[in-house]
Amino acid sequence: MVTAFVLMNIERGKINEVAQRALGIEGIAEVFSVAGEFDLIAILRTASNEQIADIVTGHLLDIPYIVRSETMLAFRAFSKDDLGAAFALGSDEPALRE
Repeated sequence: MVTAFVLMNIERGKINEVAQRALGIEGIAEVFSVAGEFDLIAILRTASNEQIADIVTGHLLDIPYIVRSETMLAFRAFSKDDLGAAFALGSDEPALRE
């Protein structure tokens, strides 16, 4: 599974419309409105880098009102639950869960 994050600046007043249209694209798992430099962050999960490229350079370009975007590919995922389970391997103690 390939995961990517697309950070987007959106024209004023069009954030909800762009978010809903982005969610209609296969491979886009979630879209968040955020505070800070960007307006929206889309989380893409696909089977290949080629599918990420197709979504970013094809489908997202079809959505008007996206002024600027930046794409980041994820190398590795870290999770508190996964780390707790890994540290508990080989011990009699249960894995730490928060």
